[in-house]
Amino acid sequence: MLSLSEKVLLFLLIMKWKNALKDYQLYLKIERGLAQNSIDSYSLDIEKLILYLEQKKLICSPISISTDNIQQFIYDTAKQVNARSQSRLISGLRSFFSYLVFEDYRKDNPLELIESPKIGRKLPDTLSEEEIDTIISAIDLSKPEGERNRAMLETLYGCGLRVSELIHLKLSDLFFEEGFIKVTGKGNKQRFVPIVDTTIRYINIYRTEIRNHMKIQPGFEDTLFLNRRGKQLTRAMIFTIIKQLVEKIGLNKNVSPHTFRHSFATHLLQNSADLRAIQLMLGHESITTTEIYVHLDKSHLTEVVEKYHPRK
Repeated sequence: MLSLSEKVLLFLLIMKWKNALKDYQLYLKIERGLAQNSIDSYSLDIEKLILYLEQKKLICSPISISTDNIQQFIYDTAKQVNARSQSRLISGLRSFFSYLVFEDYRKDNPLELIESPKIGRKLPDTLSEEEIDTIISAIDLSKPEGERNRAMLETLYGCGLRVSELIHLKLSDLFFEEGFIKVTGKGNKQRFVPIVDTTIRYINIYRTEIRNHMKIQPGFEDTLFLNRRGKQLTRAMIFTIIKQLVEKIGLNKNVSPHTFRHSFATHLLQNSADLRAIQLMLGHESITTTEIYVHLDKSHLTEVVEKYHPRK
């Protein structure tokens, strides 16, 4: 049982944790330019730690907390989650304490000696070209949103976009004469992605036949894909559209907007596209992130060796 003075001290320390978290969130937003979804994900790890300290009545601040304290927190949490979740938790905490070291609040990172559990690299789910064609063909074009949905899925697959990049795409980002669209990715980093004639055609059909006749709400005049109320679509809406189409055709796969992006990269690689070019189009900061697609099709690698190796 804590004494009154210890309760007051614990309360003050919890407040210090919450203030440190607010500062960290500002750093992630302003310095690193992360999207709100990423900031929320990073924050969740710290919030779990704060709640744990409060429940266990552990009197330690962000400055004084030890490796042993954090190790015990991870151990207790590990009982409830899998290795991948443990690894993500450790990574999130390590990032937070690296920030405290960077700002000279701490001299050391208490996560330095804590190893993440070994996990295999999860290969992304992909669709075949036929499956993508079947999904898009299942769209009901008799409804106004049908043309929009076809244009959206063609853009997701044709340009390899993230769902957040799709919903934030602007009319002013379309450079059809040059054959490119401007995409704003993670950390507000912009890149130009080639767009094929098929995708251009479907976007133009949606713009001229549907979008031009809509009542667009103030502030969304430049947003390309709109909902029925003339506002920007949500991420959840894109997920729902795809889920309903997959159920409609009876496809027994877990398909999300990201599946179209993975399929874009995989199909390019299967058709002998350069890995570095795929990296630039996807907006991956590191080539190692793109290299995951190399593991998807072993038969393709065999063909490459047989075709290009000097001792074939």
